Amino acid sequence: MNATANWTPVDPLGEALHFLRLSGTFYTRSEFSAPWGLALPPLADCLMFHVVNAGRAWLDVDGHERVLLRPGDLALVPHGLGHTLASEPDGAADALFDLPREAVSERYDILRHGGGGAPTHMVCGAVRFDHPAARQLVALLPKAIVIEAAHTLHDDWIGHTLRLMAAEARELRPGGETIITRLSDILVIQAIRAWIERDPAARTGWLGALKDRQIGRALTLIHRDPAHAWTLASLASQVAMSRSAFAARFAELVGVPAMQYVARWRMQLAATTLKESGAALADVAARLGYQSEAAFSRAFKRCVGVSPGAVRRGTVP
Repeated sequence: MNATANWTPVDPLGEALHFLRLSGTFYTRSEFSAPWGLALPPLADCLMFHVVNAGRAWLDVDGHERVLLRPGDLALVPHGLGHTLASEPDGAADALFDLPREAVSERYDILRHGGGGAPTHMVCGAVRFDHPAARQLVALLPKAIVIEAAHTLHDDWIGHTLRLMAAEARELRPGGETIITRLSDILVIQAIRAWIERDPAARTGWLGALKDRQIGRALTLIHRDPAHAWTLASLASQVAMSRSAFAARFAELVGVPAMQYVARWRMQLAATTLKESGAALADVAARLGYQSEAAFSRAFKRCVGVSPGAVRRGTVP
């Protein structure tokens, strides 16, 4: 990539959302009958979502945020916090992994639970995000995001996605699991985008910086081409700012100096690559623009606190 290409329109926030590719997905089609209650344990590094197809469910996240979900509503629990779903706000909840489930595939099962009363049908999922940009975005989200069906009437994408997921979950025809996975990509991105559009908290920090015309472009350049030999002067030049003005605005909006962000971004990418593929250190170093494995290892340990070899071997979280 030519990092010094002419100015072209970019959508930094859109590119960050592009990195929200789900992995490690697991889905459950839940068929409840009142009275019922389900306690979901904390799942580290996971985002969990719940879609109500019929009936209703009370969601209580970490004992602090309680909301009634109705048909068509979507709830995200972004940080893997323990939470409960129940037919009544103070109803008893049985531990998820103590209940029998019908395994449809390695990543999909059916749960039937309750006392035989009024039915509630849901699709629930647990997903992971591996790309550093996705993790950085998800880390900024609140404990829970609820998108009510009544608030999505102006945007048929969410409603259509929910209906397609519900249909596939009911029938699970050949290829249904793959379709649900792809629809979940869309669903989660749409929900996060809706939160970004309506919540004042999304206008500050890293998300706010992405929306800034010049700092957002600088972040995009760093994200697109981490191996480039970025300097404060070169980044400032790319976004038509003076070096001092760029340095001050970047630090104010992003929260860290520009060159510290560049180094941190490279090491986040390196850690993800080492964990996922176990790639040779020399290959990772070259991919990120380091002239030697030794220089890369020193930079990695200085930023992350452990050696890249330890991350590759899986001896550290």
